Amino acid sequence: MKLCVLGSGSRGNAILMQAGSTRILIDAGFAPRTIGRRLEMVGVAPQSISAVVVTHEHIDHSRGAAGAAARWGWTVFATAGTVGACLDLAETPVQSIGMTGHFSIDDFEIDTVRTSHDADEPVAVVATCRETGARAAIVYDLGVMTENVHRAVDRCDVLVMESNHDPEMLRNGPYPWVLQRRIASRHGHLSNHSAAIATSRCVHRDLRHVVLAHLSEVNNTPEIAGGAMRDALRRTTFRGQVTSAVQDFPSATVGLAGSRRFVPVQLSLGL
Repeated sequence: MKLCVLGSGSRGNAILMQAGSTRILIDAGFAPRTIGRRLEMVGVAPQSISAVVVTHEHIDHSRGAAGAAARWGWTVFATAGTVGACLDLAETPVQSIGMTGHFSIDDFEIDTVRTSHDADEPVAVVATCRETGARAAIVYDLGVMTENVHRAVDRCDVLVMESNHDPEMLRNGPYPWVLQRRIASRHGHLSNHSAAIATSRCVHRDLRHVVLAHLSEVNNTPEIAGGAMRDALRRTTFRGQVTSAVQDFPSATVGLAGSRRFVPVQLSLGL
């Protein structure tokens, strides 16, 4: 399995994943033209994408989903709440998924789990390669890591984790108090410190890559976020790589060999 963050931040998010001959996106938060250009930058034809899973309706995650589906024939997967809250998807055929559910997209097995965010039925995504058992989790746009999310990402080989802001930069930055309070709330975004603590709990022998995502361009830097994460992980058994995704161009592709048979993740219902 391969994973590449095409871009991540408040202006757009999209993550490319490949298992066997199947290619999918997690989120399509850029205009279709930008998505197409980012895909071509990593040598992937937009027409080769099978589907896009939209984690929630906020425009930096959903902006290009309907247009890309119409242009390139992608199948859109989203929760009913996401579809109902996203006007762009109103005229688009959508495969409905649950906030805590399981479904297949060709060579992928996909699990979703509810996240704590100010959206209508937002989810984190765990994607597993059927052939190798390699597993990747996409966990962003959440104010707190619930126990359900922790359990869902427990056996992942790669973890894409939100590390949105440095609390001091947020407090001293240009954002008004109301926006600061929303970002720092239980339904907002994870700080670097919270992301580091949450990731430390996810460390196990097969976790090889941590990719920091959704970094604020105003209230964070890759150096600060990466430093906080590495400091926390030094106190664990983690011996893998920590990298930071950026907003304006694709990250390096992460390759996951995997060595386990596919076993569905069992999730409980509730936060």
